[in-house]
Amino acid sequence: MLERPDAVLTLIPLVAVSGLAMRTLIATTGIGTWLLGAPLAPVGYVAALALVFLELLAWPVAERIGES
Repeated sequence: MLERPDAVLTLIPLVAVSGLAMRTLIATTGIGTWLLGAPLAPVGYVAALALVFLELLAWPVAERIGES
């Protein structure tokens, strides 16, 4: 059975690579489209970092509030 920590640990690298994958997909479709895909590379890393911060800060606090 897949537990929540396992899912989060699996999701972090997938989200981080998603920006690079989208950038590569856009860049291979034609000439000059690298300008459209250039900002997508850091977006994946920022989204992975946001997921880590959200998991560390928001969800445990919400669970503690719900328990009391």
